[in-house]
This record gives sequence, C-alpha cells and structure tokens, in this order.
Amino acid sequence: MIKRALRKGLSKSGRTILLVLGALIVSASLFITYQMAESLSVKERHDVELWAAAMERVNREAMGDYMSDPLVSSIINNRNNIPFIITDENLRVVSYHLIPEEVIKDTEKLHTILDRMASHNTPIIVRFWWTAEHNHIIFYGRSTTLVMLYFFPFVQMIVIIAFVVLLFVAFRSSKQDEQNRVWIGLAKETAHQLGTPTSSLLGWIEYLKDQNVDPMAVEEMEKDLSHLRKIVDRFSKIGSDTPLALANVNEIVGDCIIYFRKRIPRNVTLDYNGFTSEIVHAMLNTALFEWVVENLLKNSLDALQGHGEISVRIWATESNVMIDVHDTGKGIAKSNWKRIFEPGFTTKTRGWGLGLSLSRRVVEEYHRGKIAVVDSVIGKGTTIRITLKRAFE
Repeated sequence: MIKRALRKGLSKSGRTILLVLGALIVSASLFITYQMAESLSVKERHDVELWAAAMERVNREAMGDYMSDPLVSSIINNRNNIPFIITDENLRVVSYHLIPEEVIKDTEKLHTILDRMASHNTPIIVRFWWTAEHNHIIFYGRSTTLVMLYFFPFVQMIVIIAFVVLLFVAFRSSKQDEQNRVWIGLAKETAHQLGTPTSSLLGWIEYLKDQNVDPMAVEEMEKDLSHLRKIVDRFSKIGSDTPLALANVNEIVGDCIIYFRKRIPRNVTLDYNGFTSEIVHAMLNTALFEWVVENLLKNSLDALQGHGEISVRIWATESNVMIDVHDTGKGIAKSNWKRIFEPGFTTKTRGWGLGLSLSRRVVEEYHRGKIAVVDSVIGKGTTIRITLKRAFE
C-alpha cells in the first residue's frame, strides 16, 4: 500500500516536472524568437539609415533620382526586401520599392500605408548637404522576414497547443483502450465462471421435476435459469463481433415485459402496447438489445420505489422505430438528462453508474441508433426513448 502510494506520488511529481520543463522550453523559444525579431528590426533600421546617409551625398543634379547614382543604387538594391516610400516634404512620392503601383496612384491608400509604416518605424529625414530646404522623407515597413519572425511565436503556440491536445487525446485513448481490455477480460471471465453453476442448476431443475414439487414453481425456476443463461451469453459476447439480424421488435420487447411482470412488486403496474400494435422490425443483436430493455425497466423500477406505473410504447415512422419507456417515478433534473449516460454517474446510493452508459454504447455503437431522455419532471416521472432504423422483411 505504501509502495503504491509512493509510486503514485512520484508519478504526479514527474508529471509536474515535465509540465514545468515544457513551459520553460516554450517560454525560452518564444523569448529567443522575439529577441531575434527585435535584432532584425534594429538591423533594418540601420540599413535604412545607411540609405539616407548615402542619399544625402548625391549630387544636386541627381536629387530625386537616387538610383542614377551607382553607389546609392548598389546600397539600396543589395538584397533589399524592405518595402519603402520616399516622399518630399509635401508627401509627394519621389521613389518607392516593393509597393504596388496602384497604391502609389491612389491618394487614400497611399496615406493609409504611410500612416501604417510610420506607426511601425519612425520615418527618417534625408537632409541634403547643399540646401536646408527640399528635404526628403523615408517611410519604410517591415521586411517579409521580420513579419514572419513576429508572427512565428503565434504559429509556435498554435503548433504546441495542437501537439499537446493530440498527445492528450492519444493518452486518453490508450488509457481508455486499456480499461476496455480490462473490462472485456473481466466480462469474459465472469461468463466463464458462471457457466459451471448454471449447468449445475440445470441438473437440479431436472431432479426437481422428478420430485413432488409444484410444477409452476419449477417452470418459473426454468425461466429464471434461462434468463441467467442469456446474461452469461451477453457477458461472453462483450468485445466480440456483434452480428445484427432482422428481428421482430414487438416480440423481443414483449418477452422482456412478460418476464418482468411476474417479478415486479404488487403495487407496480407494467403496461405494454406492443402485443396489439403494428409489428415492426429492425436489425438487432437480440441478446444485447434485450439487456438494454431490461436495464431501462430495472431503472424505472428503482425510480418507482415499490409504487407506481411503467408504460412501454412502441411506435414507428416510415424510417424509424421508437420505444418509449415511461415511469411515474421521482424524475431526473434537466441538467442531468445527458449526464445519466456518462460512465460512473448515478443518483443511487448503490451502483457503479454503468448501466445506462453501457446501454447507450449498445444502442449507438452496435445498433447505430439513439437513446435519450425525452421528458422528465421531478416528482412526476421520466420517459427514455430508444430510436432505431426501421427494417422491412
């Protein structure tokens, strides 16, 4: 017990350490990327200042046509991926680079991009050596590389979050698969263990038939034994293929009703319309579907607490078969209508909260149907509906 607790504690501390290390790595990566972006921004500022210094030294004749000067042209064009616009003091465009021509020709768009560039980088004034007037202004934006570096941390975060989510889903799936294997193994072992006493009971019933025993009592015992054998068969099917076959829904539900009617309290009535209504068919695994119906009936009986009514109704549309199980029991709060189908959720003082969860799995995963609470009022009762795809002979 102590060793198990220690292992559990170490496991938790190990997870905490991994989380802290992961957070540190992410923070360091984001910080380094940000520093790289800042360094590149400073370098680009220096490049533009170098252009300005070169332009300030052009001849008076070259003013406004910087690219005619070989030195200036070489400095500006050498591996330059920085977008810029050079204007005079009245914001008339003198030169531009990596800016669409339609933007330059549209005054509104031009002023918008100049404002954006100025918000990113302080414009640089070019002061010509031969005059204090007619200065030019360099507006420049961020290079493609710099923009990518600024956005890269956000891409990193998205990738990291996606990776963590995928890792979490994979971990939960593997853990759930492991739990499923344990439950499947337990179910099959239970079926195996029940086989011996079931066979023994069958022999004792045959013995009682030869004794002076009430035949009706023996007959009911045979029914209970037959029901027990069905339960063993269901347990043995867990984890195996569940073939579906065309089945009479009225008959399958009716067999469950007949069995329960002789085993419910006297103050409980069980009504069923399937014996007289239109016969409908669906593709079912009889053993598993009977278990679902029985489980709903047992839950209704628990809700009635020995007094009340259970009503089972079968009705159909052209494409679906519906089975409504209604009771006049204590009801379910609306906030719990979906939660009652979650594993482990129960309102009972006893029980593991697996019955309705397994019922949903049988209906939805094996039979491609639906099961849900369609109505429930506290103190008045609950209606749970099974919906199946209708089949025809």
